[in-house]
Amino acid sequence: MQLSTRNLLGIKDLTKEDISLILSTAEQFKEVLQRPVKKVPSLRDVTIVNLFYENSTRTRFSFELAEKRLSADTINFAASTSSAAKGETLLDTVNNILSMKVDMVVMRHSASGAPHFLAQHIPAAIINAGDGINEHPTQGLLDAFSIKESTGTLEGRKVAIIGDIMHSRVAQSNIYLLKKMGAEVTVCGPPTLIPKYISEALGVNVSYNLKETLEWCDVANVLRIQLERQNQVLFSSLREYSLAYGINRTLLDSLHKEIVIMHPGPINRGVELDSDVADSKQSIILQQVENGVAVRGGSFLPSRRKSRPPPFKNGKARTSGAPPSQFLLLIEKKATIHPKKKPNPTRETTK
Repeated sequence: MQLSTRNLLGIKDLTKEDISLILSTAEQFKEVLQRPVKKVPSLRDVTIVNLFYENSTRTRFSFELAEKRLSADTINFAASTSSAAKGETLLDTVNNILSMKVDMVVMRHSASGAPHFLAQHIPAAIINAGDGINEHPTQGLLDAFSIKESTGTLEGRKVAIIGDIMHSRVAQSNIYLLKKMGAEVTVCGPPTLIPKYISEALGVNVSYNLKETLEWCDVANVLRIQLERQNQVLFSSLREYSLAYGINRTLLDSLHKEIVIMHPGPINRGVELDSDVADSKQSIILQQVENGVAVRGGSFLPSRRKSRPPPFKNGKARTSGAPPSQFLLLIEKKATIHPKKKPNPTRETTK
């Protein structure tokens, strides 16, 4: 099966079937990652450039690791050490890279819509690793994967997204995905950090009361305050914010049920989450990081060009271009050892 769209630019562009395909592929890839031999040849002979114009730890490392696990050839680009620092345009930079025969581009950029602009001008497939305050589709996918893994299903789940909703691309991708998969979503935070018409535009509930929101939800996805994107003062201080919207152990213990705590990272400990919450048994934050490799690998595989065979068959990984008889390389749990042929005792030896 293939995605309905050639590029993975945002959750908004995906169908429910697309999302299910990526999540099921990620589930198979995660099983491969638990094996002693974690590398499979599914993207052999495919060259991918990681084009990051913003800082990143989890996203960049998980993309790079997924690419290596799938046997892709990778090029890592950092704007601060490239000709972009000398004034080279985005399009010129990418066209120069593509002239080296690159097949796919993973892109993060501070400008909303940058991957969409690039998709209109280059032939390579593009995966959006976050653009401005617009979307972060693979984060939305891995959050959904983690919720499904932790609670069993997405449909009917009550998910609260808490914090800086206005400046968060993670919030928007999560809302699009969860609504498409049948979950209920409530956003919670200070009125100055929640877009005015979000309820009408995206079909979510809005709450300004943290305790009531936590009592309602099954899963709380907590976001950091993105001070670097705020060009005006939107709340009095981080201390005031923490007192009103920070989650601590006392607050969690006062709830009438146990909820799942998530965070896309990086965590500002002592602001949106206290350490005894972030490191508690209710937290699946490190599972989110682990799932990032599987989901980003799962995002590559269904989006390859249609001339290539599907990445998995009967639970086994395939290479990107080899015929089916050559696919089952490096993925068996135990290698098949062919014994050496024993000499024929009846055969006479000629001196």
